[in-house]
This record gives sequence, C-alpha cells and structure tokens, in this order.
Amino acid sequence: MMKKILVANRGEIACRVLRACREAGLSTVAVCAPNDQGTLFTELADEVVLLEGDTIATTYLDQAQIINAARSTGTDGIHPGFGFLSERADFAQAVMDAGLVWIGPSPHAIEQMGDKMTARKTMKAAGVPVIPGEEVETEDEAEALIALKEAAERVGYPLLLKASSGGGGKGMRAVTSPDAFEEAAVAARREAVAAFGDGRIYVERLLSGSKHIEIQVLADRTGTTVHLGERECSVQRRHQKVFEEAPGPTMNAELREAMGAAAVAAAKAVDYEGAGTVEFLLAPSGEFFFLEMNTRIQVEHPVTELVTGVDIVREQLRIADGQPMSCGDLHLRGHAIEVRLYAEDPANGFLPAIGPLTVFRPPEGPGVRLDTGVREGDEVTPNYDPMLAKLIVWAPSRNEALERMRRALDEFVVLGTTTNVRFLRELCDNEDVVNGATTTTTIEDTWPNGWSPMRSEALVNAAMASAAAAESFGMHRSTSSSGGAAQAEGPASPFATLSRRYP
Repeated sequence: MMKKILVANRGEIACRVLRACREAGLSTVAVCAPNDQGTLFTELADEVVLLEGDTIATTYLDQAQIINAARSTGTDGIHPGFGFLSERADFAQAVMDAGLVWIGPSPHAIEQMGDKMTARKTMKAAGVPVIPGEEVETEDEAEALIALKEAAERVGYPLLLKASSGGGGKGMRAVTSPDAFEEAAVAARREAVAAFGDGRIYVERLLSGSKHIEIQVLADRTGTTVHLGERECSVQRRHQKVFEEAPGPTMNAELREAMGAAAVAAAKAVDYEGAGTVEFLLAPSGEFFFLEMNTRIQVEHPVTELVTGVDIVREQLRIADGQPMSCGDLHLRGHAIEVRLYAEDPANGFLPAIGPLTVFRPPEGPGVRLDTGVREGDEVTPNYDPMLAKLIVWAPSRNEALERMRRALDEFVVLGTTTNVRFLRELCDNEDVVNGATTTTTIEDTWPNGWSPMRSEALVNAAMASAAAAESFGMHRSTSSSGGAAQAEGPASPFATLSRRYP
C-alpha cells in the first residue's frame, strides 16, 4: 500500500493532486524550483525538496533529480500531473526501475499513443475510426517531401500536415491548395524538429465545421475499463482549449454509447491502465474520428468530475495502488462548464502577460469551483505557462450553468496584470456558444480581425487598476500556474445514463 506520494509538477495541478492525496490519507512531497519557493503548492505539501537549477530543463524536467528526491524522502509513488514529464515513457520506466510506483499508464501505452502515426495504425487495427490520411515514416527531408506531396494528392485538399510527435498545434499546418503545399510542409517539419526533435509529418484530411469531443476513460488492473462520458472542447485558439463543458450540448445517448465504446476499444488496444482521454473530431455528418489519446490527467477533468461525482485523481491513486476503481454505475447529472483564466492580452493576439497579482479575488457561491496555484500578491513571470486558474461551474441545466458562469466571471477581479476575463465573459454571450453550435474555428470565425474590448470597459479597467495600484499589498511572491440568441435547452432530464462498463 502506498503511504507517501511525490508530485512531480507545480502550480495548479500540483495543488489539485496534493489535496487529493491528503483526502486519501497519503503523505506528500513536492519538488520545487528555486523561483517557486513559498508558492501555494509548496505550502500544501508535507515535505518540499528544493531542486537545483535555474531553468525548467534543470528542475522540473530533470528526471534523475526528481527520482533522487523521491528516494531521499521515502516516497512510494510519483504522480506527474500534466505537462512536464507526464507523457514521457522514459520517465515512467525510470520511476518503475527505481522501485517506485508510477501513477499513470505503462511506458508502452505512453509510447504507443504519444507517437501520432503509431497511434493511428494502432487504432485502425482496433477498429476505431481515424481521420482519412496517410502516414509518411521517412525522416529524410527530400524523400519525405516527395512522399508527402504524393500522399496529399491522394487524400485531397484542404488538408492538415501534422507532426507525429506533435502537440499544442506545433508542427501543424493547414493547406488549401497544391501551390501552398511545399512551403507549409517545410515549415511544419522545421517546427516539429525544433519542438520535438522529430521531423516526421503525416497528412490528414481537414474536416471543416467539426466539433472536438473527448471521452474520459478509466482502466484498472482487474481488466475493467469504463468511460465517464464526454466533454466538448471545441472552443479553441491556436489549438489550445478555452471553454470546455460536459456533457456535450449536441450529444445524444446513441452517439455517446458509440463514442464511449470506441474510446474503451482504444484504451484496451494498448492495455491501458489509469486515467486517460481519447479525443475525437465529430463531423457535421455525424461521423466521428479518432484524433489522439492523452495518457495523463487532463486540464479539463473537473467538468467530468462535477457531472459524474467521480474524483478522477483519487481513482488514479487507487488504480496505481493495485485496487479496483471505486466508481460503480455511472450517470451524468446536470451540466458543468470550465474556462481557463490566462495572464494574457486578448486584444493583442492573446500574447502572454506578466506582472503582480495586485488584486486576485475569485468568485464564490453555490456551484462554483476554482482550481488555481496562485494567490493575491503573487507575481506572474515569464518562466511558466500563463494559465492562472480554471474556473468551473455546475448547475442542473446548461442554461443555468451558462448563467452561473456569467455571474462568476462578472465577479472575478484580477488587477495588476492583463487577463482574458473579459474575453471569457463575452464568449459566454456568443450566439454559437449559447446554442451549443461551436466548432474548432468558432473564435477565429467570430473575431477574424482579433478581439478587442469596448472602449468604455477598457477605461473602467484602467481606472480600477490605477486605484488598486495606490494600495499597499506588501512584497509580491513570484509565481505562475503550471506545467461568452435563444438559449439552448439542456437534457430533458438532468440524469443521462452512461453506457455500461466493458469488462
């Protein structure tokens, strides 16, 4: 039985895992870069090990240093959170080789699903529908360009070029005609090499007007695999999710059953263990296609927790400890929405922002949850991802959840640095969002020339910031989190039955 867990992460996700461990009666260890000393996640841990180094590579990505920290503190297992080392098969193997419990899927599953071309082939073999396309394995640039061009002619335009080791939109290019192909392919390969050290690119048909739907799965060592329903994550910018909800507003029981079964088949194809997410594109025709599998906890997991009542992190801990999952018959209840609060300037191309959190006053009230790793007085630096918090709401229906999110965003006050709070609030009033008609291009279609706030609102915000700056808040701590028509009705009943377990 595990008694002590080291969390190999920082910020918001570290706080989330540390709290789950405490509720499970487990002792905790946090690892901490020098510039993270005194931040919230370090205060939630029972013990803190200071990592040596001054960059991400020499701290949170230093596998040997993290494993040594686990050994020196008598840790039983390591939870990687998301980002950083969470999807590194070599780190998972190193943890296991050190005699520690890896709280995640096997290195084999991570490797199989981490390489997108390998994942496509595995899914085809398992009978899971994949987006029409072709894989090109060669790494020789000249040969690859010829093969890619030939594949593109067979797949047809418009199409997507995607990096096999890609993520977050890196190494991805949309191509609408043969004339633009070679320039896009060279750029995609160059970006893929710089980001992942792997220049392999494959061709995929571009599915316009599609929704991004993902299915949460859990699998334990008894051979039981179950899905926890879907999340819709269509509202994105530069392939980064902004607005997520569960259940999907346009899903029905038949489609949920079919996608859930496909997700379970995907997990079983790689002998999956633990929590994972299978992502699909849902075409306007009603067809759905495998996109990728994330072999870790997802940023947007709270919406699934709120509609199912399942603590996904607690289930990860149970499964890694060799216990069967605790969730029995599963039902979806009500509706949950999550938005991601970033220190960024939406009116300036969503560029990251820095500065002190002079005022950080989150909303409260029934059905409101905030997952964050920052506090008032902290300093947002360029060292880490600019996500400050995840604001999540639950209500009995989708209409009520949207109204609750509007109220929560209206009450959310952040001063001292620029954030996307007002953009998120406007997004909640967007006609496609209200009607559940969002697609992966909703943001760029709605604001083709970029988003900008109303002038009066900008003046009010500037005045508030000036007033707040006059107050004294003492010394700032240096930190950052990890790692908006006619309203659409919710389900006729607040309870939507999930599909069965798949033993």
